[in-house]
Amino acid sequence: MTQVRIVLLLGLLFCGKAWGLDEFSGVTCGSDIPKTLIGKRSGNQRVVVIEAMHKKIGLEDLGGTEISNRLFLISWRICGTEYELLEDMKNGMIRDVLKFPAHSKSSPEAIGGCQFDGREIPDAVIAILDNSAGYDARNSLHAKTLLSATSAWKIDEKHQRFDVLSTSHLACPLSTVVTLDGGS
Repeated sequence: MTQVRIVLLLGLLFCGKAWGLDEFSGVTCGSDIPKTLIGKRSGNQRVVVIEAMHKKIGLEDLGGTEISNRLFLISWRICGTEYELLEDMKNGMIRDVLKFPAHSKSSPEAIGGCQFDGREIPDAVIAILDNSAGYDARNSLHAKTLLSATSAWKIDEKHQRFDVLSTSHLACPLSTVVTLDGGS
């Protein structure tokens, strides 16, 4: 009877620790963060709880957007750098992680439909745009204004990954800028 109690107690302790794990367990600054995250399942806790558990890596939720009924794109700041995570919505598994370049008002982040040589790209694109002209992303009069991309990735829904896109002849409308201040 004592052996059964010990086994049950050890099982409870082990499972209790496993329940406390989330996708950021094991992430450390200076490590290969994308490699650490790919294949993990997202935790089922409130964002404020997850952020509090991972103060050591400066974890900060930057928002997310549904790409399709299969994929969700989540932005996190980890160790002072922004990462884009593609999460499978059916099982919560992180399929791909992109270390995202710094962006600003003159180089805003965009997510959505873009054009290559004037033709719509059927897949969602995540990009850094050249807004050196200083357009206001919040001004609806400029929403269709096309800005050249300086860095870009196609979100491959079938393979659930980011694919690098050539930025030559690639442009995205100002309406695809995702931050209120135009990128910072």
